[in-house]
Amino acid sequence: MTAQPARPERSGSATASVMDVSPFKSPLVKAVFRDVTPMHVSRSAAVAASAVTRTLLTEIIDGARRAAAAEARKKLTPRDLVSAIDRNVEVDVADKWYAHSPTFRGLTTVLYEGVVVRPPKRSRSRKPNAVVGAHRFEAGVRKLLRSQGATAVPAMVRELDGIASVFLTNLAGDAALSTRRGDRRTIGSYDILTATEIQFFGGNIRQRALTAAREASENISAD
Repeated sequence: MTAQPARPERSGSATASVMDVSPFKSPLVKAVFRDVTPMHVSRSAAVAASAVTRTLLTEIIDGARRAAAAEARKKLTPRDLVSAIDRNVEVDVADKWYAHSPTFRGLTTVLYEGVVVRPPKRSRSRKPNAVVGAHRFEAGVRKLLRSQGATAVPAMVRELDGIASVFLTNLAGDAALSTRRGDRRTIGSYDILTATEIQFFGGNIRQRALTAAREASENISAD
């Protein structure tokens, strides 16, 4: 979808306010990594990946809250999600979810000789693991929403589930391809930092995500 120019950067205080929230537990993160790679995932890598994913969703939720507030609404809806991503191109990092999302499907159509052509429907058996397993993130998403004092309609929770799943799956893939330090059979926190730099093309959100990952893993000893 076509994004609007990114809005002015924030100080990142919203992310800092939820640094103690861990909506995505290590077993869940490791389960996602197992869908992508047979490599061992250290505990420090798992908590770092959780922190990066949390940072992304925190930014999106904050943008959605601003969009809802502009319409004097408190409960977040999918259109607030669209507004948040349109206003901040830095969080547009889960494009593989759009083809499976009712919210985004209508926004990813193209014109061919004046006729609207929609993406082809995919069979259930051909859906990537990130989409099939998106429901695993519901509890974490709801916890993160509560931590920010936000409420959302079920469709919005579903969208955040999908974005979290696709993003973490992409992060796992990049981490598995990272140049290893030490044990080449284990994904460590360094690999998560490298993957984060790949996933976020720049801007303050990349730095906030890297900081969150480092702080989350610095006191965790490698498995």
